[in-house]
Amino acid sequence: MGKIKITLEDLFNLTGSVIYNPDNYEPLSIVEIDSRKVNSPCLFFAIKGEKFDGHNFIDEAIKKGAKAVVINKNKLRKFNSLDIPFITVPDTIKAYGELANKWRNKLNAKVISITGSNGKTTTKEMTATLLEEKFSVVKSEANNNNHIGVPLTIFSADEKCEMLVLEHGTNHIGEIPYSAKIAQPDYALITNIGDSHIEFLKNREEVYKEKSALFDEANQKGGFIFINLDDPFIKKNKNKYTNVVTYGFNKKADVRGKILKYDDLGRVNMLIEHDNNSFDITLPVYGQSNAKNFLAAVSIALKAGLSEEDIINASKKLKPVHGRLEVKELNEIILIDDTYNASPASVNAAYDFLKKIKRYKKKIIILGDMFELGKQAPKFHRELANGIEQNKNLMVLTIGNLMKHLYKELKKKKIKAIHFETRESLKLYLQYEEIENSVILIKGSRGMKMEEFVNIIEKRFE
Repeated sequence: MGKIKITLEDLFNLTGSVIYNPDNYEPLSIVEIDSRKVNSPCLFFAIKGEKFDGHNFIDEAIKKGAKAVVINKNKLRKFNSLDIPFITVPDTIKAYGELANKWRNKLNAKVISITGSNGKTTTKEMTATLLEEKFSVVKSEANNNNHIGVPLTIFSADEKCEMLVLEHGTNHIGEIPYSAKIAQPDYALITNIGDSHIEFLKNREEVYKEKSALFDEANQKGGFIFINLDDPFIKKNKNKYTNVVTYGFNKKADVRGKILKYDDLGRVNMLIEHDNNSFDITLPVYGQSNAKNFLAAVSIALKAGLSEEDIINASKKLKPVHGRLEVKELNEIILIDDTYNASPASVNAAYDFLKKIKRYKKKIIILGDMFELGKQAPKFHRELANGIEQNKNLMVLTIGNLMKHLYKELKKKKIKAIHFETRESLKLYLQYEEIENSVILIKGSRGMKMEEFVNIIEKRFE
């Protein structure tokens, strides 16, 4: 297969496009939106983001090698003297997505789309690691999972790519239907439906409706739908789809998991059954939530044609995703860095995992506010107390206005807890109080910057 290129016809067929200097256009195989990354002939899209407007960097992109540019039509007067091919469109962001869909249809790769309220990034990473045992894989990097990140990842795949693993995220209604239409997945998987982003999506029914756009797009093109039978919202909709693969710890699932035991650091030994076969595996990652993520990845890998031996070999290469149940063995403590984000379900899962670690009896939980929960936020924070058991070896440290609600509930239950009004007071506690010989869990939403507290503990016990 030859190099994939963007042709003049592709650009002509973009909604509302007008092409200037078309006679000078030569098909291009690289599409860029960041002028800093331009270092060879490419098509440069001028996209206006939250902080920067790509139209301000067009001259720089051309000097560094861009051979054609796409601009918003309302900028025509400013750029009508360009002597290279340039294309005007009503909206460069939408045109970027449209062109990404054309690129996707030129690829010879299977497209795998993954979303969910919790675990989507870890499941994406695990899926890519397993598939790399047999295929050439391209995956979403960093947090490239939105209306710009999904097209960006698609453009990063070339003619050699056999499996393209995409993560789809959402904060607002319509984001996943938009990126799903661009991706047109062959395989679609939703890890679970929880209360993440409920501030914008109202309730779990709305969350499912938003995320199930991946299922609808895959179903429309005859692709495979991966149904988590352990999730009631996903399970009850499984009969809507044609090519369904079920997975979960449910005995009726096509790909079934069973946790056999945990080691003293919370690593999982699990049994996986499928068809009439079974194999057991010890994961180099931690906790039940990662066992669930792994089972989701295995269901995709098996459908893609990996053998049990391939999966066992590839699983040895799995690594925790930074800030997601990342276990660190330090001098005199075990630190669980789960600071990437937080929702009610993920906090409960992290607490359950904390209890599995037997190295030290003493347990400390440091919790920051959970965001994007809307008007029900105080209620969700209070309800966390329902899952926390009274234990003389447990201490809960809270910070943030919303976590005050949890703190008050814990005091009612006579669970040892301290609420910190300032970040400085919590930092001082972690620097000087006796927290040795403990398992320490740190968790909170991104805006709480809980990684600062991880750094303090690491520095103290390195």
